[in-house]
Amino acid sequence: MSAPLAGKFQDHYAFLGIDPKSDMDRILVAYTKLSEKYHPDNPETGDQEKFDAVAMAFEVLSDPALRREFDKLKGLDKDDGQPRFSGQPFFEALGRESRLRVAMLCVLYDRRRTKPFTPSISMRQLENSVHATEAELNFALWYLKQRNYAGQDDKSSLLITVEGMDYLENNRPEPDSVMPFIKAAALAAVQEGASESSAADETGSAGLAELETAVRAQSELEPEKTVPEKVVAVKAPESVMQLMRRARPRE
Repeated sequence: MSAPLAGKFQDHYAFLGIDPKSDMDRILVAYTKLSEKYHPDNPETGDQEKFDAVAMAFEVLSDPALRREFDKLKGLDKDDGQPRFSGQPFFEALGRESRLRVAMLCVLYDRRRTKPFTPSISMRQLENSVHATEAELNFALWYLKQRNYAGQDDKSSLLITVEGMDYLENNRPEPDSVMPFIKAAALAAVQEGASESSAADETGSAGLAELETAVRAQSELEPEKTVPEKVVAVKAPESVMQLMRRARPRE
């Protein structure tokens, strides 16, 4: 059994104040509220022991395997009937789940690469980045944690490990197998492209306004030029008859 379940027994559901049937969203809300309340930095209600208990409760209940083990200890395991094989969907899920795990690793790797000082992301952020159900994400995270490809920081946010980085670099995934899992809103290129387009529009409008202002200022400094009063007249070309008279010798 994992370390979080060892030692003095703690009813994680009761400690977090949630129902044993609560989903991951409800567990996360309860954890966030209590971790802020008991955080040692909180001058009014800070309590290191209770803060550690909250973190342990969340770690157990957010991990499907650990939660099943805990439910068995509490006598909550109701799946005592004859197991049923999923059939054809099982084989279809095999390929999808392996690609999903790689896609999740790519998201975590990219986060550490682009945000080295804040390399972790919350479960909610991961859900907003990847096309997958809560059950699929939890199952994939269980595998990644067991392989030590991913872990959690002291706030239970997710981050990639050195082993996870080595795995991706030694088994470089094809973009076509990863990109279908990434939500459009989570793509940096889309966000940056929209920002650049907006900035370009603003820059173009500002540049046009500056140009118009400069032209008006130049017009005020240099009034419209007029034709000088004294202009040397241009002699019109002589006609043929005039040329002939000039050429006739005088008597």
